[in-house]
Amino acid sequence: MHPGRSPLAALLRAYPVGSPVAFRPVAEGLLNRGYQVTTSDGRWFLKHYLDQAPGTIAFQHRATALLRGAGIPAVAPLRDRDGHTVHRIGGRWFALFPWVDGRHRGGHDLAPAECATLGGLLGTVHATLLRTLPPVQQPAFTRSADAAESMAVARRLLAGIADRQVREPFDDLAEHRLIERLRMLRRHAHHRPADGDAPRTGYVHGDFHPLNLLYVDGAPAAIVDWDRLAALPDTEETVRAALLFFTGSATGTLDLPRVRTFMHAYRAVADPGRTQLTLAVRRLWWERLNDFWMLTRHYVERDHRSDPLFPASAALIVWWTRHWDEVLEAFVE
Repeated sequence: MHPGRSPLAALLRAYPVGSPVAFRPVAEGLLNRGYQVTTSDGRWFLKHYLDQAPGTIAFQHRATALLRGAGIPAVAPLRDRDGHTVHRIGGRWFALFPWVDGRHRGGHDLAPAECATLGGLLGTVHATLLRTLPPVQQPAFTRSADAAESMAVARRLLAGIADRQVREPFDDLAEHRLIERLRMLRRHAHHRPADGDAPRTGYVHGDFHPLNLLYVDGAPAAIVDWDRLAALPDTEETVRAALLFFTGSATGTLDLPRVRTFMHAYRAVADPGRTQLTLAVRRLWWERLNDFWMLTRHYVERDHRSDPLFPASAALIVWWTRHWDEVLEAFVE
């Protein structure tokens, strides 16, 4: 169907962006689908929300607009002709964003000064959200993962691998890592964080990683995909972001000098203090140790999209455990 005669045209008529010329899918996730839309006035990113309430979407849009107004490169949605950022058509919810021509950069591509820029950017995001959004109620406790429950999951996954009639290389690696993880869980079960030892709750982007940050001319130009913006521990997001940017995809080891530079810059803007960061590092380490979501997705849900991430992720928790003191020092000193 020609774009001008499709349901897309009816949606775009609600925005002052010209007439539709072409569109193509560019992203498909659990929370949304994305399309590049070309009109007579330029290019745009159209987001189709799959499983989020309009009130939640509108809150996220208000937050990105506040960040944008504070000088942070958050990509905020356009308003339609009625002044709304969320538009409903055919019982489905959509939003239209400016298209950003940029490129993604992994943490290992960043020079020390650029690692500092990245840390300062995330610190500014957290500080600005905390300053501009409603106060956050701190939970009395947050339950940490139970090693016995995690080991039961691991054993079920192992049994499923053993029953497979045709083995693949992924099965061999998964089996090895599951056996290894069971041994680690037994050895470190006494390190489970207490439910009351949870880091503070702030506001988070929710998915701050290289694919959600676009660079133009060597500088961060657009933070995209704010669909997981929520009130959660911001210190945990900081630690998780460092892992996502600075873990070697082939080795599963963490580039500690880059982490240190990133953290120093973050703390210069939004310093939660050594105690809070220690709680976040310990909690995230424990959750990673108990986490089998990639294997559950592969073997139970038959979804293989996360398979390429598994080797480095599984290797990281082993390396992290063996180098616990050095990793903690990089984050908190």
